[in-house]
Amino acid sequence: MTKLHVNKDLNGFIAILFCVLICSCTTTTSDKNSDSLKLWYNAPAADWNEALPIGNGRLGAMVYGIPDQENIQLNEGTLWAGGPHRNDNSETKEILGEIRQLLFEGKYKEAHTLANAKIISKTSHGMNYETVGNLRLNFEGHDSFSNYHRELDLEKAVNRMSYTVDGVQYQREVFTSFTDQVIVIRLTASEKGKISFSAGMDRPKPSVVQVSTEGNNILTMTGRGADLKSKRTPKDAKPIEGKVKFESRLKIVPQGGSLTSTDNTLILNGADSATLFLAINTNFKNYKDVSADEHQHAAKSLLNLEKKTYEQLKTNHANYYNKFFNRVKLNLGTTDSINKPTDIRIKEFSKGNDPALAALYYQFGRYLLICSSQPGGQPGNLQGIWCNQLTPPWKSAYTVNINTEMNYWPAESTNLSEMHEPLIEMVKELAVAGKQTAEDMYGADGWVTHHNTDLWRICGPVDGATWGMWPTGGLWLSQHLWDKFMFNGDTEYLKEVYPAMKGATEFCLSFLTPEPENNWLIMSPSTSPENRPAHHPKNVNIAYGATMDNQLVFDMLTKTASASRILGVDDALIKEIEATIPQLAPNQIGQYGQIQEWIHDWDDPEDKHRHISHLYGMHPSNQFSPFRTPELAEAVRNVLVYRGDPSTGWSMNWKINQWARLLDGNHAYKMMTDQIKLVGRPDSPKGGGTYTNMLDAHPPFQIDGNFGFTSGLTEMLLQSHDGAIHFIPALPDVWKNGSVSGLRARGAFDIELMEWAEGKLVKVIIKSNLGGNCRIRSYSQLKLEGDNPLKKSEGENENPFYSTPNIKDAIISSKAKLQGFSIPDTFLYDVETNMGQRYVLVGE
Repeated sequence: MTKLHVNKDLNGFIAILFCVLICSCTTTTSDKNSDSLKLWYNAPAADWNEALPIGNGRLGAMVYGIPDQENIQLNEGTLWAGGPHRNDNSETKEILGEIRQLLFEGKYKEAHTLANAKIISKTSHGMNYETVGNLRLNFEGHDSFSNYHRELDLEKAVNRMSYTVDGVQYQREVFTSFTDQVIVIRLTASEKGKISFSAGMDRPKPSVVQVSTEGNNILTMTGRGADLKSKRTPKDAKPIEGKVKFESRLKIVPQGGSLTSTDNTLILNGADSATLFLAINTNFKNYKDVSADEHQHAAKSLLNLEKKTYEQLKTNHANYYNKFFNRVKLNLGTTDSINKPTDIRIKEFSKGNDPALAALYYQFGRYLLICSSQPGGQPGNLQGIWCNQLTPPWKSAYTVNINTEMNYWPAESTNLSEMHEPLIEMVKELAVAGKQTAEDMYGADGWVTHHNTDLWRICGPVDGATWGMWPTGGLWLSQHLWDKFMFNGDTEYLKEVYPAMKGATEFCLSFLTPEPENNWLIMSPSTSPENRPAHHPKNVNIAYGATMDNQLVFDMLTKTASASRILGVDDALIKEIEATIPQLAPNQIGQYGQIQEWIHDWDDPEDKHRHISHLYGMHPSNQFSPFRTPELAEAVRNVLVYRGDPSTGWSMNWKINQWARLLDGNHAYKMMTDQIKLVGRPDSPKGGGTYTNMLDAHPPFQIDGNFGFTSGLTEMLLQSHDGAIHFIPALPDVWKNGSVSGLRARGAFDIELMEWAEGKLVKVIIKSNLGGNCRIRSYSQLKLEGDNPLKKSEGENENPFYSTPNIKDAIISSKAKLQGFSIPDTFLYDVETNMGQRYVLVGE
């Protein structure tokens, strides 16, 4: 055993700092709980679904807050199984015509079997996102504690806990530094010499844990991602070799006490305080290159900290985080519930009015997006960046038939545009990787990806025809390229992403094929994601001309044509698009007054499936509108009523967005009460909802529900997709008074402030970053500050960001009796704005 002695002589500054820390430790619980932007609890986490998430976009950790045996579960965004590879099935090209003919002849079962044999990948069904492992801190004798408190501070992105043992108060602070790219842990006590613990690391898969030969205050853990063979690949298929190597390096810097070590443990005794630094790095460079030096990067990360104090590290971390988080402030009011622990508030939310919890849930979603998706890193996956397994549910991969897209619905509207960048970069990479997939599998132009991808940007279909036979994943992902432009208006950005948009459109144009009954151009073979018709002749998912595909193709073509015109390129492509759009399949309203999910009227009003793919045209797209297409809006509402409110977590949050687009704030709020219900404990109800730590329960945990909630609440307060900026379009009765600042609207308008009282707008401050006509929609009359009347809107909005959205005409079933959607009267105003100017509107 080696031993390191630490000087106990503290200078005056450190002594003063120590006193300050002690004072902070003794802050009363009531003071701590007064902050509305904290998740807090009076007991340690009982399991992973009660631990609290921290992250910096690359590093993630779940902190349990256990006094005697702390567990901090670790992730690094590029630690995945496998290595660079492709998973295309080249046999597809030779049977594409055959499978289409089978579908057109109604031989769905035969088509399903053929798709499994000749289209679904035979080499890889995607790799797993993996945990790094655990950092374990053992404090002997701390199992008998009192005065316990733990919290997640959303304003500082810091996890804290405090408790008392034998009259001594202990405090821990943990954060994942955005600026220094390490996990930082600070341990303090109200008396000197009371910090004693041992530190070790472990991983579910064998790894090497040892005290570094470079110094006995450093503990290392090294390993690599798994070799992985998918269960659905042939028996003789080789596993994809695990090429991602990682190194975790823990350094303990104590004040006072003695630091010793065994072969695989660090032991600190009798210190006044201690700061722990944990660096985790991999050899990943990009999806084709794993040649980085993980050891060098981890060692350098710790070396760079040597001249920085703990307070400097925490301040730099908070300052970086705050420049994003503080952009949006939301006040929906408070009640006495704010003084209760967060788990109790979640449990009681549906029983009373706790508007501050809805606001906290909203801001928690923004916190999670900042912490799981940073520029230069990977996009958030199915669990963001937090995963405690080697074989997580659904591989914790990128499921792009809704879940990945939902992760980024709040990015632009809630003023976190920078967090959108990792997804944009992934789409650009998929456009490169998917070009070979389109050619090799379908003999098609452009690029394609299916319903799932991973770190290695696989583009072939996985998981069997029931899920994977869906060739329009690239089309949905590409909507984000255009949506980002709609918020920033940056033509230089549009030039960067236009090739990916063009490639997705080229795939559509070469893959579309006429169906036999109406000669409409449709996508085939495909599915309506993960659902099958109850009355399908063969009870399989495979289909052609699914409504969602028709809507996605329509959006892809129209948006690419708009981008081409803006950039002044590809006239021939524009002409081809214009010739194709009239031939696309329309939306259809079926016998139950519903948007048909399939090209045939197979819908069943008893179908409670979680996916509502055919409502993409309402949200996140803007093809349907209560104002422009009231019959289609009513048909959307009918689907939502048939499907019902209870569902998986992410599905309920998508429905919040749908009801907001239908201008029904009270039903959207009702969906919020279904989502904010406590699940995961023995006495909890089953189904979707919210875990104790406020993470969304599918179940199990999926982060998309958190982001869907934040998006949905934003849609209730502000919409800008339908030719105007609509203020409080779906305000529920329970939020009669409130304010929000910092939201963004399309056309590069910042809503710097919006206040309402008794359900009516009081004041709005708009900043125009591009200039142009700002069309405003409101349920109440408005005027410019200083009693200046507003100009009533007339005709088409001349601002190109607010031109009336296009739609493919719908076929209304003769059996459906639709009256059109009933909407309240609104006022429409125009304000001609100048770049950089602010405009103040007040209610009359």
